[in-house]
Amino acid sequence: MNYLAHIYLSGNDTERRIGGFIADAVKGSDLTRFPDKIGQGIVLHREIDHFTDTHPLVKELTKELRNRFGRYAVILPDIYFDHLLTRHFDEYSRQSLRRFAYRFYLSLLTHYPILPPRIKRFMWHFILTNRLCRYKSTAGLRESLMIMESFHRIVMDVEGAVRYLEENLLQIDELFTIFFSELQSAVRTWQQDISY
Repeated sequence: MNYLAHIYLSGNDTERRIGGFIADAVKGSDLTRFPDKIGQGIVLHREIDHFTDTHPLVKELTKELRNRFGRYAVILPDIYFDHLLTRHFDEYSRQSLRRFAYRFYLSLLTHYPILPPRIKRFMWHFILTNRLCRYKSTAGLRESLMIMESFHRIVMDVEGAVRYLEENLLQIDELFTIFFSELQSAVRTWQQDISY
């Protein structure tokens, strides 16, 4: 899953959301340097990633994408799923996507002192370009893929990846709906049991 899904799945706790957002920039298992809730968000992020990477539906999609787009295709389901989450956000949240995003951006700013350096370097661009809402449009999806391509210093067929989603939207959307429902159920269980 990518940023929007991790933030959303972290629940209503601001610090858990921050933890879910910064987790990829935090190495190791010693999370004591963070407040408890941020540490819980980091652990939850890692559980979500494991669930996603090992889910049969996601593995099947990733295999198909790898056949078409090569080894870097593993990032495509995450981007596709955030795009689909924006399209269906009102089905999952009583809060509008715009309000949800702006509240999160504000919480990023208020937690700036404890953010990892890697997050501090890109968060201004992330906020100013309204990345969480930009996922919804095809142009925003394309931009996100180009950012990933640049960040990871890889060469990817961005136009082909966008076209693939457009041509297979119904099937991928159906897969996402089934998968995300199962993921939400797993997250509810983890949030009750999470510790580090």
